[in-house]
Amino acid sequence: MSPGNNRIRCALPLASFDLQVDLALPQRGITAVFGASGSGKTTLLRCVAGLQRPHDALVQIAGQLWQDDQQEIFLPTWQRPLGYVFQEASLFDHLDVRGNLQYGLQRAGGTADRAALDAVIELLGLERLLPRRAHQLSGGERQRVAIARALATQPKLLLLDEPLASLDHARRQEILPWLERLRDELHIPMLYVTHAADEVARMADTLVVLKEGQVAAFGPVAEVLTRIDTPIVLGDDVSALLDGVLEERDERWKLVRARFAGGSLWLRDTGLALGQHVRLRILARDVSIATEPAQHSSIQNSIACTVRAVASDAHPSQVLVQLDCGGVLLLARITARAADALGLVVGKAVWAQVKSVALVQ
Repeated sequence: MSPGNNRIRCALPLASFDLQVDLALPQRGITAVFGASGSGKTTLLRCVAGLQRPHDALVQIAGQLWQDDQQEIFLPTWQRPLGYVFQEASLFDHLDVRGNLQYGLQRAGGTADRAALDAVIELLGLERLLPRRAHQLSGGERQRVAIARALATQPKLLLLDEPLASLDHARRQEILPWLERLRDELHIPMLYVTHAADEVARMADTLVVLKEGQVAAFGPVAEVLTRIDTPIVLGDDVSALLDGVLEERDERWKLVRARFAGGSLWLRDTGLALGQHVRLRILARDVSIATEPAQHSSIQNSIACTVRAVASDAHPSQVLVQLDCGGVLLLARITARAADALGLVVGKAVWAQVKSVALVQ
């Protein structure tokens, strides 16, 4: 991260609490802003966009000051080189897709670049949709067009406010790969508001957790998700993320083995090529703990670990156990009685038994 180039600091009194945020954003990739409804996520984006004016604010993107109250600098929204994508696509119904994108290009004024727009059209797979009117598009297609229109202005920052919230499961799965392409191929930072844990796990590089307007946690997504000193309230979705490489395929049983820093895991073969880098998600509820290697078990994935921390869970009957597996962190959600029976203390050598692994990238 480079705090000198991308910095957001704002304070704003709200109805039930004060928004107090101070963040240094990465130069590229997706920073997910996660939290319960009413935690201040959308307000934060509106402050960055200049749609709400906080006090004691500093917004600096790509080295350019958009707002600095100490220097009495405030750029109105229309002067900020940003793109904003809302829950609803809000396309112009009287224009076809090409016309909607041309509007975005015109908004960029003298900085407009036809070649850049053509690249976005190709990146988001919109070529065949160009002659269609908005009412002829699916929800996922409408959002892709809305994202392309926002990118047509060649923004220094892309703001996405729960862009998938209004879509059903099928349409969400349709657009997620396109968002991943934006993350991987565009060299601009993105602030992505969501309340969906699966979107965080699949797409985020960095995670900001807001609670009543305060930053409860902030950092690389895998690191934040496995913290238990300030646990992220995801209910049954508490999980760990691992970066791995596909190394071996079992043709008979339709499985593939992914190697990561702490060992390897077998998972369902989806046909990806060996050698491909992947992101793996393991839910805490799918990890059990043994004090010795299991024999004659249906659980095929067993990894040597040490106990790094034990913390109370939301219900007093359960605990969250943080496991260090060769420098990679896993979480296990087990009963407090089981933790006591196993004598789980910091530094104890154990085996993590992983019942299920999800390939999220």
